[in-house]
Amino acid sequence: MTKVIVRNGNVDGAIRTMKQKNVKDGLLKNLRERQEGYMKPGVRRRKAKKEAIRNSRRRERNYN
Repeated sequence: MTKVIVRNGNVDGAIRTMKQKNVKDGLLKNLRERQEGYMKPGVRRRKAKKEAIRNSRRRERNYN
């Protein structure tokens, strides 16, 4: 469970921090994957390969 401390009554800052922690932990991504249900192994491999290609292109774009 993600915990965030509210300092000086700054709720907006605490919400922003909580969202960043959730993205870093991959909480929403994991939840979406679980909602999709069962995937055949071949479909899972294709999806993982497509995501890996997308991530590598994103990394190249950010470094150049």
